[in-house]
Amino acid sequence: MSASKDDGGRWERHSDILFGGLPYLLLFLSTALSLVHGPPPARRLFTTLGLAAVAAVWILGTYTLPTGRRSRQPYGMARTAVYFAGLLALSAALMARDQVFMLFAATGFLQALVLLPTVWALVSVAATSFVVNTVPDGFPRPTTGAVVGYLAAIVFQTVVIGWINLLSSRLNEQHQRRKRTVAELRSALAENAGLHAQLITQAREAGVLDERQRMAGEIHDTLAQGLAGIIRQLEAAEHAEGDRRVWRRHLVAAKDLARDSLAEARRSVQALRPEQLESRTLPDALESLVEGWSQEREPKVAFATTGTAIPLHAELEATLYRVAQEALANIAKHAGASKVGITLSYMEDVVVLDVLDDGVGFDPAAAEAEAGNSGGHGLGLVAMRRRLGRVAGTLDIESARGEGTAISAAVPVIPQEAGA
Repeated sequence: MSASKDDGGRWERHSDILFGGLPYLLLFLSTALSLVHGPPPARRLFTTLGLAAVAAVWILGTYTLPTGRRSRQPYGMARTAVYFAGLLALSAALMARDQVFMLFAATGFLQALVLLPTVWALVSVAATSFVVNTVPDGFPRPTTGAVVGYLAAIVFQTVVIGWINLLSSRLNEQHQRRKRTVAELRSALAENAGLHAQLITQAREAGVLDERQRMAGEIHDTLAQGLAGIIRQLEAAEHAEGDRRVWRRHLVAAKDLARDSLAEARRSVQALRPEQLESRTLPDALESLVEGWSQEREPKVAFATTGTAIPLHAELEATLYRVAQEALANIAKHAGASKVGITLSYMEDVVVLDVLDDGVGFDPAAAEAEAGNSGGHGLGLVAMRRRLGRVAGTLDIESARGEGTAISAAVPVIPQEAGA
């Protein structure tokens, strides 16, 4: 697009320079042809050269300098009318000396098409045609044929050149509309890029808050409960000092709780930032997540990818990874499932993450209504929905008590380059 814009601007600049220099070029050619055609006497020669010089100065002072470099730009109706009147008067004076200056008079035809609105352009064309058809040979003989031919020539030139002017005006209007449309489109794209960057920043800021809330829930649901359990086991062990078997059982239970709490703490800290996505693709990161989860607990998780995997915007991949983490955490805490499956599907417009289990199930509406209550599903579901909402994603949950759970998270396909 930038190359096209540069080419268009370069062509327009060259066209303006050519159009601005056209009166001088036609004046020079007419003068040269007049001299070559037949050198006039010295006095007549100086008069012709003097008129040509006056014409050049007139064009310079009333047209070129006031309009600047972009010499196709009008600079006021009154000044343009004065310029055309002087141009026609000088053209007539030069044609009276030599008909070859009719070439210079054609400047009026060409410039009227660009510098004046349609009606005034027709008037200027008619005036130029009158000068061109009258000055060299004078008015026609007072016969019907001569007058009709004379008027027909003027009318024909005015109509044809006026039609060209109308066509040129319409094409110029279309060109200007296209330029405005392209400018508006570029402006909209720039604005959208800024909004996109702002949304990404807001998503990251909101993500920090969500992670704090998630960490608070994790500490309450896992670490705090684990520490409370350890304390209870140690207190029970103190009361069973006389029974070494019971004492040892409570001590082993406290160690197991400590290990589990440490594992939960590590998992929570690692979940603050998906480092797994920094060095691998989303399917590879999810496969690694599934393998690690399956090694620590039952059941084993089946993972599959469908469609052609493409790198997504970092926020989208992080969101899907977090949803998978949260879904597996909920399954581990509440589902009691014997089978778990995760499918990542790349489609034309969306990428969908499906997490299914055959666990005890729950009532999604009731769980989300009780969001924030310790030990419930709601906190994780609300976090998933918020994450997905920030990236224009959706979350669908199908579950019922005793019938397992199906979670489907979908995000739009925004390639990594589009958000970079």
